[in-house]
Amino acid sequence: MGKNRLEAFSDGVIAIIITIMVLELKVPVGERIDALKPLIPVFLSYVLSFVYVGIYWNNHHHMIQTSHKVTGPMLWANLHLLFWLSLFPFATGWMGENHFAAAPSAGYGVVLLMAAIAYLILQQIIIASQGSDSLLKKAVGRDWKGKASLLIYLIAILTAFWCRWLSQGLYVLVAVIWLVPDRRIENALAGNER
Repeated sequence: MGKNRLEAFSDGVIAIIITIMVLELKVPVGERIDALKPLIPVFLSYVLSFVYVGIYWNNHHHMIQTSHKVTGPMLWANLHLLFWLSLFPFATGWMGENHFAAAPSAGYGVVLLMAAIAYLILQQIIIASQGSDSLLKKAVGRDWKGKASLLIYLIAILTAFWCRWLSQGLYVLVAVIWLVPDRRIENALAGNER
């Protein structure tokens, strides 16, 4: 099977996830600027989640570009990833509406952690399906970003119960780590075209 259907389906699901998240932003009652103040936590959690979804979309696109074909295990692993990404609107809303309270913040971290694990599973399945000279394997190398992200998520989940702002800071840290342009796959693809 070609990769176009997988990409189109994934793009559609991710677009719906972003749409659902933005629809959670309720219009305030009142015309004064201070009517927006209660929405600040909801808006901040939305911004963070929007960045995360954007990072996943971008990296997913690059990862699929390294594939020559799509296998059954890849389809299931991709659905597994999309499942966890589809929980972002719920986790985002719960955390924002409760002003970054401990349990919602930890729940948000669990969703982030599970999405990261699902992404790594998809990555490994793609590598395995492409053979020993997998372009993706060459590109990701030891994948320090992926491994560090998992560790930081675990720490953030645990710290949510005694220092929720540290927990939030760790979620932002992981997003910043991934926002720094990661050219590994692009460079591998460009090198492969020569």
